[in-house]
Amino acid sequence: MARGMKIIAFISSALFVGFLIWHLISPHSVLLSLTITLGVIAYHFVMRLLVGTIINAIFKNNINYNCLWFKPRKFERKLYKLLRVRKWTKNIPTYSPDTFDTKRHSWEEIAGATAQAELVHEVIILLSFLPLFLIIPFGTPLVFILTSVGSALFDSIFVIAQRYNRPKIVAYLNKLKKKAE
Repeated sequence: MARGMKIIAFISSALFVGFLIWHLISPHSVLLSLTITLGVIAYHFVMRLLVGTIINAIFKNNINYNCLWFKPRKFERKLYKLLRVRKWTKNIPTYSPDTFDTKRHSWEEIAGATAQAELVHEVIILLSFLPLFLIIPFGTPLVFILTSVGSALFDSIFVIAQRYNRPKIVAYLNKLKKKAE
């Protein structure tokens, strides 16, 4: 998945620059629409890669998964049941599957990685709405609204998956710690 995201980020960025130059040379409303669409797509993919890279550089999968922010809330179990998270959480793609490999990492590291992955996707959700400010200079609100809302909904899937899985990992980790004592 990492390779595919990087390819899409590169291609959409290159197409955006190409169409932007073409539009600047020969302004046309169709070119402007394509340029805006490609720019927004490029933004969403490049932003995702940058957020993940920056947060990984800061925390290195060593984030405190026990802090209040990452603790399960009372309503979450009911929500996960309603959304049938158990059925689909195993099938969602992972940017870096080896990060969650129990043969390469301890359960402690994996618990930290889930918290870091959650934080990455939460920041992405917030930054997904940044393009809405471009409605003012460019108009075309539909492009900006659809891509921002779609992006935020897409990333909320990953937040839900991390929040669903982490309590199980932490419970297993606590069980291992008690057993070791």
